[in-house]
Amino acid sequence: MEKVKIATSWLDGCSGCHMSLLDIDERILTLLESADIVYGPLVDFKDYPQGVDVAIVEGAVSSDEDEEKITKIRKLTKILVSFGDCAITANIPGMRNYFPTKELYERAYFENADLNQKRPSIRIPHLLSHARPIHEVVTVDVFLPGCPPPADVIFYSLSELINGRLPDLKGKTRFGR
Repeated sequence: MEKVKIATSWLDGCSGCHMSLLDIDERILTLLESADIVYGPLVDFKDYPQGVDVAIVEGAVSSDEDEEKITKIRKLTKILVSFGDCAITANIPGMRNYFPTKELYERAYFENADLNQKRPSIRIPHLLSHARPIHEVVTVDVFLPGCPPPADVIFYSLSELINGRLPDLKGKTRFGR
């Protein structure tokens, strides 16, 4: 039997959801009996592969780079999981939505800089006008709330997905927890 291909990724967020994923500890070995992690910060693969069965993605879509990444992930993935509150609501990254992008750049690169006051031009993604939840950009199949989601809920959700079932998350997690 072929193993389920799992990918993880993050967009604009704090990486806390991935830290919570690591908190499943040795239970990850149980998951790896039936699945392979084929992409993400936990492995060293550089390019997102084709034929991913399940992708869990944390963070909001805040830049052109995020938008390109989530569009590619959706295109190459069977089941997309919006992983954590930032992915589902834009949460903390969305706090910038009350300010024009120009003001954000001014604050970051001029007002808060004592030296070398200029906006970088190399390898800096262009900010979109607003940080957006993933489902406003692409279709999402599963919403896994929490800031971050608890490790037990992540383990349960991945176990269900690996076994071909969509997880029933009623009463298992909530926003901000």
